[in-house]
Amino acid sequence: MVFPRRKAGCGWLLRALTFPSMVNVRTSAADMAAPLEPPLHFNAVIVPHRSLSLRGFLILMAVITASNFTAGSLFMAKGAWPVFFFCVAEVAAVWWAFRMNYRAARAYETVQLSDGELRVRRIDAKGRLAGTASFQPYWVRLALTEAPDSSTKLHLVSHGRSVEVAAALSPPERADFANALEIALARMRAGPAATQ
Repeated sequence: MVFPRRKAGCGWLLRALTFPSMVNVRTSAADMAAPLEPPLHFNAVIVPHRSLSLRGFLILMAVITASNFTAGSLFMAKGAWPVFFFCVAEVAAVWWAFRMNYRAARAYETVQLSDGELRVRRIDAKGRLAGTASFQPYWVRLALTEAPDSSTKLHLVSHGRSVEVAAALSPPERADFANALEIALARMRAGPAATQ
């Protein structure tokens, strides 16, 4: 068996310095969950919320880099040269933390409802299938539980099985999601006359 040779180059460095997950590039069919057979009554893709855009990240890193370089240079001028290296290490640590955060943001969850199945699929940050659950839509029920601290959890429950969904959403968004899914299930169970 002959294995193809890898091209030598600095492509790995370019991939290491940029954040491909900061740009929404989930357009290929392989990245998105395969749709169920039509008709599809409900189709939701749930992604983790990230409030810092690419532009905001670049501005933040520029401010952190400039302030650390200035402080490190002042300490170096006063003779405390090791402080400069700690400032460089701080910039590198902040960059690494953001890189890990944006890498984790590539994970998503899909909830799809067809005539014969309610399917939940979780895709991890590397694009692999992390888990899947399938329910018969006529038997499944939604359980939205609220804790004393006003946090909520949404579970799909059927025949003794329970799967948490929409964990990446905030409590108000989770309640809206539960309401929309409940309406879609009710319309699907009522038949074609209810959907017109």
